[in-house]
Amino acid sequence: MAYRRLLLPLTGTAAGESALGTALIAARIWGSHVHCLHVRVDARDVAPLAGEGLSGAMIEEMMAATERESGERADRVKNLFQKFTANLGDVTLADNPDTAAKTSGPTLSFEAMVGREEDVVAQQSRLYDLAVVPHPEAGEDVSSSDALHAILFDSGRPVLIAPRTPPAAIGTRICIAWNGTAESAAAVAAALPWLHQAKAVRILCADEYQRRGPKAEGIQAYLRWHGIEAELVPFKPQTRDVGAGLLGAVRDFGADMLSMGAYSHSRLRQLILGGVTRHVLENAEIPVLMCR
Repeated sequence: MAYRRLLLPLTGTAAGESALGTALIAARIWGSHVHCLHVRVDARDVAPLAGEGLSGAMIEEMMAATERESGERADRVKNLFQKFTANLGDVTLADNPDTAAKTSGPTLSFEAMVGREEDVVAQQSRLYDLAVVPHPEAGEDVSSSDALHAILFDSGRPVLIAPRTPPAAIGTRICIAWNGTAESAAAVAAALPWLHQAKAVRILCADEYQRRGPKAEGIQAYLRWHGIEAELVPFKPQTRDVGAGLLGAVRDFGADMLSMGAYSHSRLRQLILGGVTRHVLENAEIPVLMCR
C-alpha cells in the first residue's frame, strides 16, 4: 500500500508554500506524484451574484475586475510554484499526472483551471490517493476554507492538512484520535500505509470524546491484525475543551502526524458552537490526516 498520486490545491500564500513542502516530504517517502492545481474564478459566475438593480455596464465592470484579480492571483501562484521547484534536484517536473507515471522517484506537475474551486477540487480529488491542503491561515475562519471542506464532504478521499510550517518528518510517530465513529474508522483505514512504516503508534481516547461505536480496545485489536502494535492512552480535556486536550496529548507523545475523523457532529454545530474538528484544524502544529 502506498500513496501514488497526491493532489494539492495551491494558493499563492505562505500557507500554500508550506503545503508544497509538506506534500513533497510525502512524495519522497512514497515515490509519488504531486499534482498542484490552481482554480481560477470564472468571471461569468459574478453576474448572477450581482442581483437586480445593476446596469449592464456595472456588471461588466465587476466581471472585468474579477478577471483581473483572478489573473493576478494565478500569476502569484505560478511564480510560487516555479520558485519552489527551481532547485529541487531529486524531483522531476512533469507535464501532467498521467505522463509522470513513466518516471521513477517523486514528481511534480502544475495545472490551472477555471471554475468554482470547491467543485473542481472535490471532483479532481477523486482521482488521487490523498489530497494535501494548506493549513487555515492565522486569523482566517476555518469555515472559509472551501476547498478543504469540499474534499472532506464530496470527494470520498482522505485529506492531509499541512501545518503552518513544513514539518521535519511525517509519519514516524503517529497518534490516532479514536471515538468509535465511522469517520474515525475511515481515517484509520486511510492511514494504514503510514501506520505500517511508523516507529511508534498511540491511540488516544476519552470518555468525553467517545461516540456510539466500538471502544478504543477494538481498534487496537484491529491494528494488531495488520501487524501494527499501538499503545492505548486515555487523554483528559483541558478546561472541558476536548480538542485542546487531544492536541496536548499529541504533543506529549511527540507525534509528527495525527489521524482522526472529521465532523462527527454536524459541521453547522461545530461552526456555531465549536468542536474538536474545528479546534484541531485551527491549532494543530503537525500534519493531520482527516476523513469524513
